Amino acid sequence: MQPFQLSPDMLNMRGQFYPTGHIVAMFPAEGAARAAGEALARAGLAGEAVALIPPEVMLRDIVRTVGNGDIPMPSVGTEGDTVRRFADYASDGHWALLIRTEGHDGDKAVEVLQGEHKPSHAQKYRMLVIEDIA
Repeated sequence: MQPFQLSPDMLNMRGQFYPTGHIVAMFPAEGAARAAGEALARAGLAGEAVALIPPEVMLRDIVRTVGNGDIPMPSVGTEGDTVRRFADYASDGHWALLIRTEGHDGDKAVEVLQGEHKPSHAQKYRMLVIEDIA
């Protein structure tokens, strides 16, 4: 597990957070997020595939991208609403994991998240679709 770093490829063309090929999972405490990260590593998703996002980093780096979406461009997505939901959880102290599923077995990640290490909230970002995991 590595620390989170926001990169341009995690943003859509409007500048909003949209990490295609990733899952964002929110957990009520740091320990729960770390335990889920360890379970993901045991399932084969280790190293750079999983990043830990503290609440203050979620609020500082990811939530601020919603403001970038206020430019008058057409959008059929719910990127802003999704990020605002992350903001609500982070404001309550929830920690997050960013899990890269592209190039990895995303089904294993979903199994871990729907098993013993259930997140408070989780979204899987695919091309043009944000799927609820939890």
